[in-house]
Amino acid sequence: MSEIISRRTILKGAAAAGAAGLVASPALGQAKWPNRPVTVVCPWGAGGGTDATARIISAILEKNLGQPFNVVNRTGGSGVVGHSAIATAAPDGYTIGMITVEITMMHHQGLTELNPTSYTPLALMNEDPPGVQVKSDSPYKDIKALADAIKAAPAGKFKASGTGQGGIWHLALIGWLQAMGLKPDHVAWAPSNGAAPAMQDLAAGGIDMVTCSVPEGRAMIDAGKAKSLAIMASERNPQFKDVPTLNESLGINYSVGAWRGIAAPKNLPADIQATLIAELKKAYDSKEFQDFMNARGFGMKFSDQAGFAKFMADGDKAMGSAMTAAGLAKKA
Repeated sequence: MSEIISRRTILKGAAAAGAAGLVASPALGQAKWPNRPVTVVCPWGAGGGTDATARIISAILEKNLGQPFNVVNRTGGSGVVGHSAIATAAPDGYTIGMITVEITMMHHQGLTELNPTSYTPLALMNEDPPGVQVKSDSPYKDIKALADAIKAAPAGKFKASGTGQGGIWHLALIGWLQAMGLKPDHVAWAPSNGAAPAMQDLAAGGIDMVTCSVPEGRAMIDAGKAKSLAIMASERNPQFKDVPTLNESLGINYSVGAWRGIAAPKNLPADIQATLIAELKKAYDSKEFQDFMNARGFGMKFSDQAGFAKFMADGDKAMGSAMTAAGLAKKA
């Protein structure tokens, strides 16, 4: 009898263990993130600098993590559409995106309620300061000559362009003018659909200067139709080492720039955050990424999650002040 009881007990225990194993198996066997394709939202159009940066990062992540990272361009609303698509996605790691400097600007303009705190920041990957470009045959041989001429001229005589009204390159001009003790509208702003058409207008003689990044002006510069007099940064760009900073030439310690970083919706699980942050640093340090960015003259700047959050918070304050000073901010 004891033998029968023993065998029954053993069989019952084995059955229970088997059932428990069946219940536990999905959790134990669940694959780590990512186990399916990841969407990478780009708020700007295909072929631009943000798109190119998003695609090289996605290609490296795909290679290292073994799942497709598909870049999707969600454009419109001066960046609002794409930034919203990232912020409102499910926080499961399968939709991330590239957020840009505009996230520190759009809410000041009343375009959206989104701001840097609307995301899980992961890593800052790039920053490009503006340059001051003039026509190749401009009478201003250096930034000091141009600055002196601007100061001596009546308001509105000089015209600049590079982006839309209130865009990053417009604010770059405003900050520079204020640093020289001039009013924000001392140089008239001619809105454009981006740096490329602005540089074409510059080459045609329609405006006096363009305050876009030097990489964006590179095509016209390399073609001998324009030249860059200075960049608004704390140090020179190694890819354009002959272009001085404002501080070197004018004693103006003013820097600003367009930047790009990877972020996810708020409340992204901690383990996925940790994986992405580590993989983004690995991507940034890779020869593939460094060579790609250097070949295009794009500035490289990395900040981890905490550094990226602080970087955006500081930028948000600075942009708010500049836009308020220029009369571009809308109060609620």
